[in-house]
Amino acid sequence: MFGFFKKKKAGSEVTPDQSHESAPLPQEADQDVIAQEPEQQDQPAKVDIEDTHDAQQSVSSVVVPPVATDLVVTPAETVTPTTEDDAALTAETAASPAKLSWAARLKQGLSKSRQHMAKSLAGVFGGGKIDEDLYEELETVLLTSDMGIEATEKLLAEVRRRVSLKGLKNGHELRSALKEALYELLLPLQQPLTLNTAQKPFVIMMAGVNGAGKTTSIGKLAKYFQSQHKSVLLAAGDTFRAAAREQLQQWGERNDVTVISQASGDSAAVCFDAVQAAKARQIDVVLADTAGRLPTQLNLMEEIKKVKRVLQKALPDAPHEIILVLDANVGQNAINQVVAFDDALGLTGLIVSKLDGTAKGGILAALAAKRPIPVRFIGVGEGIDDLRPFDARAFVDALLDDAE
Repeated sequence: MFGFFKKKKAGSEVTPDQSHESAPLPQEADQDVIAQEPEQQDQPAKVDIEDTHDAQQSVSSVVVPPVATDLVVTPAETVTPTTEDDAALTAETAASPAKLSWAARLKQGLSKSRQHMAKSLAGVFGGGKIDEDLYEELETVLLTSDMGIEATEKLLAEVRRRVSLKGLKNGHELRSALKEALYELLLPLQQPLTLNTAQKPFVIMMAGVNGAGKTTSIGKLAKYFQSQHKSVLLAAGDTFRAAAREQLQQWGERNDVTVISQASGDSAAVCFDAVQAAKARQIDVVLADTAGRLPTQLNLMEEIKKVKRVLQKALPDAPHEIILVLDANVGQNAINQVVAFDDALGLTGLIVSKLDGTAKGGILAALAAKRPIPVRFIGVGEGIDDLRPFDARAFVDALLDDAE
């Protein structure tokens, strides 16, 4: 089922309007082999990188060929989305003229979850007497909102404590108790990403399963860092998905950001080249994309470990941040993804995307109870500004306020 290939040299492409050629990388003595994803066809060749001093020297001299003319970048307003991620490239054209504040967009993005919870909690907050039947009803609502068993037990225990402490008597008073309990549970996740100015470039490695929104999140992060006056370089390390390179190049064109890519080759080699280019150009931030993979595909999990090792060879303390992108629509399966990728890579942060597409929205509480890794950003829409740092208070208010 799986095929094995040796290194196949390919020139790197740089967009927009720049060129960068991937320098040859030494063969590994132990001949690491990487298996292809079973569902992909026409897999690109793999590259193995030896942990030697020559690996860094081999890319120190960059040959700059004439500007590539075979790359065509379609203007953002004429791009036809082919995937859920690509839809973000055209979302702004349909946006309303009056730009909403982030709080308003967050509330709008969580409207499905809020309406679901408001309908489910109508009986709980309806003014009835606080008794065991009411607690059982609240427990059912929390479990069906994707909060999981651990988070539900913690929330119920805290709500009971607050009811006893404050002498609450009816369901109307439970809303504030539940909001405060949920806020305290989510607060440890509120740790915004801070760039270390002493590290240049600051390398961020992105991981996740297919369709989680990695590439789109990278494009939005590039815009976010640019708004902080940081220079950004993108590494198109997803060498398996056919449209991934073109999609990232479109984001690079849109944000006027350089993209290091290869027509074919190994993800680790692309990321290695990108770090070397960033060092030469004094770039502030490198965002390294990787191919989507299921955590159950052990051979592919070994491959992404290799990408991390190669980044460490390119820059000893890299990657400085390892972020897993989660699709909020997958529910409790997100917990399994976090555990698997954290065990393999040592995650430092999460991005929870597509919160506007789920009618549950309790996955953050489940994460806080099971594996409290900082949530760096959340996404609540397809617009380029709809990815923002996680704010626990704003999230709880948007989730548990009365539905419109």
